[in-house]
Amino acid sequence: MENKKTIRIGMLGFGSMGKTHTFAVRNLPFYYENLPFDAQVAGVCTSHAESAEKASCNFDIPRFTTDEDELINAPDIDVIDICTPNLFHYETLKKSILAGKHVYCEKPLCTSLAQAREIVALAKERPDFIGKIVFNNRFLAPIMRAKQLVDEGRLGRILSFSARYLHSSALDPTSPIGWKQDKSVCGGGVLFDLGSHVIDLIYYLCGAFASVCTATQTVYPERVYKDGGLRATDADEAFYMLAQLKNGAVGTVSASKIIAGANDDLTLEIFGEKGSLRFSLMDPNFLHFFDNSLPDTTLGGSRGYTAIECVGRYPRPGGSFPSPKAPVGWLRGHVESMYCFLNSVFEGRSSAPDFLDALHVQSVMEAAYRSASNNRWESVEDAL
Repeated sequence: MENKKTIRIGMLGFGSMGKTHTFAVRNLPFYYENLPFDAQVAGVCTSHAESAEKASCNFDIPRFTTDEDELINAPDIDVIDICTPNLFHYETLKKSILAGKHVYCEKPLCTSLAQAREIVALAKERPDFIGKIVFNNRFLAPIMRAKQLVDEGRLGRILSFSARYLHSSALDPTSPIGWKQDKSVCGGGVLFDLGSHVIDLIYYLCGAFASVCTATQTVYPERVYKDGGLRATDADEAFYMLAQLKNGAVGTVSASKIIAGANDDLTLEIFGEKGSLRFSLMDPNFLHFFDNSLPDTTLGGSRGYTAIECVGRYPRPGGSFPSPKAPVGWLRGHVESMYCFLNSVFEGRSSAPDFLDALHVQSVMEAAYRSASNNRWESVEDAL
């Protein structure tokens, strides 16, 4: 058998997302026949030696370290996969690009628009560079089908939209504070964490943003810290956005971690002149499409939303990873995202969502925070 190129990946961070990305790499051969390349997580880096060694041992990763530069500068590492807290993305991205690596980066790209612009400019100086931001929801089958319908003109001119991403993870005031509640580390609260996903989906399916008007909400300004004392949290727990797109469409985007009863509730509605779309991540096998061109006959005829072709909680130990709140299709989107990235590395071409896409989302989030602070509409700055 002909030897295939092996793409070797250095995994930075091995929390939930590091495990998810490793799962995606390991499972590529199960999902894709006749892969033209092999992929291997060849090294893992975490902040503590014990966790790095544990990841190496449990997941059969050949090397482990607490110094990311060892992997970034290793000549046999082709790709750096960034799963570290947001604060560290900027410096790691710079080092990785300058070291000649390709990069697969968890969102957001950086903690500020200025940093993101600098990274995009640096990446452009390397014609061979391939970078991908992990907006994995683009790769869910119903979202891919929605994109087809939009591109085929089945919705016609987009008039309005509604997108929201709801969790219950910040509803308990006794939950200890983590880095996602510390703006100095995360750069932004739920807007960066969940909001970036829904912003990206509207951008992907409906078009670029022009202006936004936003309000944020923090229900518990103090939370328990790891030492048992109380500590102020400056990261938003919910945000609510009115948005106008460059094509004239107007709609709402919101995200919250203070919703009782929510699991991983991402919902999306898009309304056009010729039709409408509905999607729920908690019903991930279906995209609902309303074709407004069908005649309205006696008793309705064929009009109405059509479900275009399930989800359950698995018992432990199988239910420990991913989170039992995550729907079954969630991991599949990560696998598809990883495949598209690695295949583009193999073929030497870029693939979306790339760093320019990440830059637009960063620009929207920055405008959203300005709007919340100034209590007015704010224009979304052009990416470059």
